[in-house]
Order: sequence, then structure tokens, then C-alpha cells
Amino acid sequence: MVDILHQVGVVAPLDDVYRAVATPEGIAGWWSTDTTGKSEVGGQLAVRFGDAGGFDMEVLELDPADRVRWRVVGGPQEWIGTEISWRFDQRGEYTIVNFTHEGWREPVEFMYECSTKWATFLMSLKGLVETGRGRPAPDDVRISDGH
Repeated sequence: MVDILHQVGVVAPLDDVYRAVATPEGIAGWWSTDTTGKSEVGGQLAVRFGDAGGFDMEVLELDPADRVRWRVVGGPQEWIGTEISWRFDQRGEYTIVNFTHEGWREPVEFMYECSTKWATFLMSLKGLVETGRGRPAPDDVRISDGH
């Protein structure tokens, strides 16, 4: 198994970062404007990217002081069964976000593209929480011909 790992510091209280990651409204502000679902353990989130499709995630864990965790149950085959985890640590004025997209079966080219996209979306999350303005799809940073 292979994992994608990233870290970003957000100048904001942990509660603000948590809400941006744990709720459909928050996610719509930094990942994709077309995000729906239930923010509860056992609920599902649907994140769509127009003609490019999207992802369905089961909410596995919601801990406002520490962590959010999802399991991908719908989307590209490479994503099915992987888990996405957000860990938070308040350090002074920064909330440190440790992001993991774990359980990739092998390091395929799509995984490398997704890693770069996750980095751009983490910067979008940072922008949303710090300034009130993220860059969710469809206005996200393009890194290649299709994304």
C-alpha cells in the first residue's frame, strides 16, 4: 500500500479548520462547490467535479479536537477503499493540518496527479479559513490537461 502525505499550517483556530473539513458547506468552500451530504459518522459526502465525475466518502470519524476521517466508497477505481484522514494540532496561532490519503494499492500515475491536486486543495483550504476565500472546483488551480 502507498500513501499520499501533506502538511499545511493555517493561521486560524482549530475549530475553524475543523468546520471547513468536517461539513459539506466547508468542503464546498475549498474542494468543490458541488458538495453535498451528511456531516455525521456513518453519513456520506458526495463531491462532484462536473463531467470529470467525483467521489463518495463514508464519514468514519469526526473529532472536533483532533481528526476527521473518510473512506472512499464511490469514484475512480484507484480511490475505492482508500481512506482520507485529517489530523489537527493547534500550535500558537497555527492549526497544523496533517493530511493522509492512504491505502493506494500501487503508485500509479493517477496517484501522483492526485497528490499534486491535494496540495493545491490544501492551499485552497488555507485560503478559505485565513481569508474567507478558497479556490474550489470549478475555479481550482489546473495542473494538467484534464485537471
